[in-house]
Amino acid sequence: MNHSLIARYGEIGLKSPRVRGRFERQLKSNIKTAFECKIKISQGRIYIHPKNFDEALIKLKRIFGIVSFSPAIHTKTSYEDIENDLGKYTEKLISENLISSKTKFAVRCRRVGDHDFSSQEMAGFAGSVVRKKIDAPVNLSNPDIKIFLEVREDETYIFHEKIKGPGGLPLGSQGRLVALISSGIDSPVAAYLMMKRGCAITAIHFDNDPFAGPKVTENFKELINKLNEYSYGFPIRTKIVKYGDYLEKCKDNAPEKLTCVLCKSGMYKLASEVAKKENALGIIDGSSVGQVASQTLHNILATRANAEFPILSPLIGLDKIEIEKISRKIGTFPISEINDGGCSAVPRYPETKAELSRVNDALELINQEVEIRKAVEKLY
Repeated sequence: MNHSLIARYGEIGLKSPRVRGRFERQLKSNIKTAFECKIKISQGRIYIHPKNFDEALIKLKRIFGIVSFSPAIHTKTSYEDIENDLGKYTEKLISENLISSKTKFAVRCRRVGDHDFSSQEMAGFAGSVVRKKIDAPVNLSNPDIKIFLEVREDETYIFHEKIKGPGGLPLGSQGRLVALISSGIDSPVAAYLMMKRGCAITAIHFDNDPFAGPKVTENFKELINKLNEYSYGFPIRTKIVKYGDYLEKCKDNAPEKLTCVLCKSGMYKLASEVAKKENALGIIDGSSVGQVASQTLHNILATRANAEFPILSPLIGLDKIEIEKISRKIGTFPISEINDGGCSAVPRYPETKAELSRVNDALELINQEVEIRKAVEKLY
């Protein structure tokens, strides 16, 4: 039996022919970057012949744009070949205890091309082949197991399971964004969700020494390693900036209550400079309305008022439980929950309802433009 994989995409199929073709080419390129294989895309299906089958099964679960995929065998589209290989496939299902004489089964056939049989006729024939191997009951309305035949011109694919992929759009199909990544739970999830929408990522991390310890930066690097498991075709670029001097200026020269607001404002300004260098189209952060002091609506307005790029916050309407659920699913949670000591620059009573005029006055007090230029020189 010849083994292969059938992968499926979702919303890509809704695009215009020209856009769909571009997305298909990007998805094909990303798959070939993930593992060595031969690929053919035809009428909404991706037929993959990997060199290492087990490797492909693992990595396909992490390639954006793939909605589901199925390990399959393929054979020639003839009654003789289908009977022979479907019989062997059924024997394998029996040996793996996936079908027995008590298992209700159904055969589903989908057909593309001109043939001397209908889909229903082929499904009936395939069902009789299965019953020759094991006397299992046919139940078309409520089967315990479904066996699928995809007949594509002169080739037929046989499979019984559909494994869920991450969905979304092919990575790199929507341009590049700069993501503010701390060592916490939220920002890696925000970056992941925008990667799922096809955005390549440049991650920027703010080293707040002496207000935060080295563990924060170590955790950031571990989080990037984890996110890179989903970045086939477009590995995440990283930038780290020494941000302690700017933060110290905020604490020493401006009202203490505004420290977090000024800090976040500076992050957006610095990320804008990185975006220019990276030819990025926007900035991502992990804000969720009301979750912390800097994320009240008043403070969101105050910190973003002078932003030069669009700021995307995919978590804006999610609560902590919902964010943690995604974090656990993608594997970043165990890293994010490591105690890194936090940031000692946070005031005891941070401002939660910043007035834009007061914030602008404070930005003049710290001479933000000059301080950000200094910080940009400390990027590495």
